[in-house]
Amino acid sequence: MRISLSDDSLQQAPVDILVIGVRSTNPKKDALLDKVVKAAGGTVVTRAIKDEGFEAKSGQTLKLAVGGRLKAPWLLLVGLDAKATPEDARTLGARAVRAAKQQKSVGIVLPEDAAAEVRLAVEGLIGASYRYETYKTGSRRSKGGVKSALLLTADKKRADLRDALKHGRALADAVNLARDLVNGPPNDIHPIALADAAKKACDDAAEDVEKGSLTCKIYDEKWLTKERMALFLAVNKGAATPARLAHMVYKPAGAKKRVVFVGKGLTFDAGGLCIKPAGSMVDMKCDMAGAAVTIAIVVAAARMRIPVEVHGVIGTTENMLGAAAYRPSDVYTSREGKTVEIINTDAEGRLVLADVLHWASELEPDYLVDHATLTGACMVALGNYRAALYGNDDEFADAYMEAASDSGEAYWRMPLDADLKSSLKSDVADLKHTG
Repeated sequence: MRISLSDDSLQQAPVDILVIGVRSTNPKKDALLDKVVKAAGGTVVTRAIKDEGFEAKSGQTLKLAVGGRLKAPWLLLVGLDAKATPEDARTLGARAVRAAKQQKSVGIVLPEDAAAEVRLAVEGLIGASYRYETYKTGSRRSKGGVKSALLLTADKKRADLRDALKHGRALADAVNLARDLVNGPPNDIHPIALADAAKKACDDAAEDVEKGSLTCKIYDEKWLTKERMALFLAVNKGAATPARLAHMVYKPAGAKKRVVFVGKGLTFDAGGLCIKPAGSMVDMKCDMAGAAVTIAIVVAAARMRIPVEVHGVIGTTENMLGAAAYRPSDVYTSREGKTVEIINTDAEGRLVLADVLHWASELEPDYLVDHATLTGACMVALGNYRAALYGNDDEFADAYMEAASDSGEAYWRMPLDADLKSSLKSDVADLKHTG
């Protein structure tokens, strides 16, 4: 989708559909609605609001054909919350794409003439346009869709707005990259392919960053053995495809902080010998979402030229059944040197992460964060719309929660009580891997 800034007036915006956010159906109480009513040159807007029962409530939309002095033949009114937030712009972008059935171009009148609104509108436009159709053929692929968008602003030449547009695209494209990887079938997105995808993402972004500042190295099972990652390799023992570790690095000149992200990359989790039920196995291609997010974070940070050194470390394998598969009651030695008793082979993610996090800690980060689809128990505790956050640094955890909220993500801080350690006590090893 082509997205650009425009300082055209409401009347002159050369688009198929004009999108306006409103908080009231009374033009006297909503300055933007009043402006649109006057621009349309008649009562067509107010009459449609009354006839269709539009109340400007959050989530409501009203699409109507307009004439008069508007160049755009269609108008979309989007109800917004009474209290203005930057999220309004993302909502407008998403609603614009979903409402434009036959229209190829949209114009969005932003709630505020600020950089945050531009960035969020771009995220909404690109995010709502996403379709995963790699494996669909012919007429099964969707047709049409919005091809271009104008963000109407007072001054299209403002540097901060132009930067915000670029940042919004970098973020939205990174999110869609993660979506593509998560949606991909496990016969194609296997451990070798996922590691290669991390390398390709860095190569594709290289032209947008400082020369040599974005790199990726891939390590094979021989290297993993040399690095004493026995827990990681134990999970891989039943799989036909070997494990991989990918290390992405974005290192801009002058960076003073180093943040390391680690992603769980189980490209398919059958549960190992503790096999999952068939119904629970269908979505286990998604067990590499943490790795996909990690790839996206590094690429987005590089394209936005964030002045922080950012690493992405991905441990990727399958958890399968086979003659060599690891067993309940097996004991392996972690990279840290602790012996670990295996209890349930379907609790494999923590084994991979234990070794990978230990290796990542030797990069001496200021902050170390891992993202993982670690356990279905999270959804039992928190439902389908909120993720769990564990952290041992209150200040950083609070900052992470705030950043997540600003990005439209919902987290809940979970306890890490010292008493919980006793649940990992093993009779035969230093610890057992499930409590």
